[in-house]
Amino acid sequence: MSGPATGRRGRACALRALLPCLALIAFGVPLSQAQTLTSDLLRPFRDGFIAPQDSPLRKIGETAGDKTGDPANDDPDKEKPAPSRIGKIPTYGLPAANGASGSGFDSLNRTRKKPKLYPGQAKPKPRPGPGSPAPATAAPASSNGQARLSIPPSAAANKTPISPAMAGTVVGQPPRKRLKIDDDPFGAVGDYAGSFLIKSAVELRGGYDTNPGRLATPIGAPFWVVAPEFLAVSDWERHALVADLRGSFTGYGNSLPPIVDGAVSPAPTNIDRPDFTGHIDGRLDVTEDTHVTSQVRLRVATDIPGSPNIQAGLASYPVYTTLGGTLGVDQKFNRLQISGGATIDRTVYQNSTLTDGTMSSNDDRAFNQYGGVGRVSYELTPGVKPFVEAEGDSRFHDQQIDNFGYARNSNGGYAKAGSSFEFTRLLTGEISAGFAERSYADPRLGRLEGLLTASSLTWTATPLTTAKFYSTTSIDEVIVPGVSGVLTHTYTFEVDHDFRRWLTAIGKFTYGTYDYQGDGRFDKTYSIEGGLIYKITRNLWIKGTLRRDILDSNVPLASSAATVVMLGVRLQN
Repeated sequence: MSGPATGRRGRACALRALLPCLALIAFGVPLSQAQTLTSDLLRPFRDGFIAPQDSPLRKIGETAGDKTGDPANDDPDKEKPAPSRIGKIPTYGLPAANGASGSGFDSLNRTRKKPKLYPGQAKPKPRPGPGSPAPATAAPASSNGQARLSIPPSAAANKTPISPAMAGTVVGQPPRKRLKIDDDPFGAVGDYAGSFLIKSAVELRGGYDTNPGRLATPIGAPFWVVAPEFLAVSDWERHALVADLRGSFTGYGNSLPPIVDGAVSPAPTNIDRPDFTGHIDGRLDVTEDTHVTSQVRLRVATDIPGSPNIQAGLASYPVYTTLGGTLGVDQKFNRLQISGGATIDRTVYQNSTLTDGTMSSNDDRAFNQYGGVGRVSYELTPGVKPFVEAEGDSRFHDQQIDNFGYARNSNGGYAKAGSSFEFTRLLTGEISAGFAERSYADPRLGRLEGLLTASSLTWTATPLTTAKFYSTTSIDEVIVPGVSGVLTHTYTFEVDHDFRRWLTAIGKFTYGTYDYQGDGRFDKTYSIEGGLIYKITRNLWIKGTLRRDILDSNVPLASSAATVVMLGVRLQN
């Protein structure tokens, strides 16, 4: 039914429902004022006035049900509710190593579950990862793989900043493998031509020599030197080929007088002289333990100034050339190594030009040498390899009788024993000792013999200081009447020190003896040298040298002394 009666009926129904409620509230006010408010009144459970453990409706054996917050139920071993995410910034994705198994390693190289250790068992070291302490760093390694005795100044200098990924400081990043330290940061890099690494250089030097002719009465002269170098090394998986060529030419600004102290000068008037040493070595790998070795060598030089082989009244030094080769086999039997080879050499001299314009023949000094050499070594340890070596040869001159009437064809050789070694990379090299002798066809020439020493040692005292020792022994030909030959011993001690990687000081001392067996002449030589190398770049060096040479002879007027100062530049690639 529609109309105004419908509204009055609704209001009457609402009024009848409201009046009983107001009556209940009015009678309940005294009761609520007498009731005590406790925490149980707000407990959101059925029968909230009864403790949950006393409720007849509780669950039997409940362990993870209602969490009432009572101290009796706050067991630390029970599972805790998940933290609320209300009001927190939501995160997406999965944390690192979330899907790893319970055993093995996760993506950050950490163990997922700690291993169970037995009583008394040593605990393993933790693997690097996020949150793990930084491992103790050992002393930095040098170029030879050993711990450095000191840290160079460049290690603590300011350096260009690099990214954390390159520096290895990213959290959780596996440790990066350290790059090998450059042995010579200012050394020549070279260029590749096919499969060959080629390095070349040239040195231009100038200076002054107070006695270039090594005369008893010094006469000085300025000089200049041009010294080219060439090195080619093959980069093959098998076989090898190395070419090492080094030469120099020394020119002087003035000539020496032909007459000195009222007599003919023992030194040439033109003292310019060349010097070249080159060899090409090859190795053919037949098998893993069998190799065929070969060498072709060339030597171009003059007699040493002050030598008795130099004629008086020369206009220039006669140049000699020695061309030779070796062909051999190298065979390994486990640790035993046997090497052998045949040698052949040819030596010729230019004719001498005298100050009066005449020529003097040196054909009597030309000879051929045929010989053989053998070596047996055994590797006791990876760092010690003792050996024995023997050599024999025969020399046949183009003229059986020389210009002074002596037959100088001869047979000779040497035998020596020694060892090559490598002690912790601090002391490396080879040292040997033996005996050398040579017998001549002419009975008037006595047998030439003497002690043989040969060594090449390198001692790395500190990362900045290196000491070297060399010694050589040789039996050389002479043209002095009645003299069989000269037994030469040379000993050199050198110390190199790097003040900086680009600044190197060199100190060298050389002692030599020349025993001319047959006439009693005995010469001793001393040489003290100091040098400084300033390495501007890998391609440009500046070198300065100061040297003092002394020749002490038991023959009158044969001794001499000289001081040499040089300054030059080295260009290399």
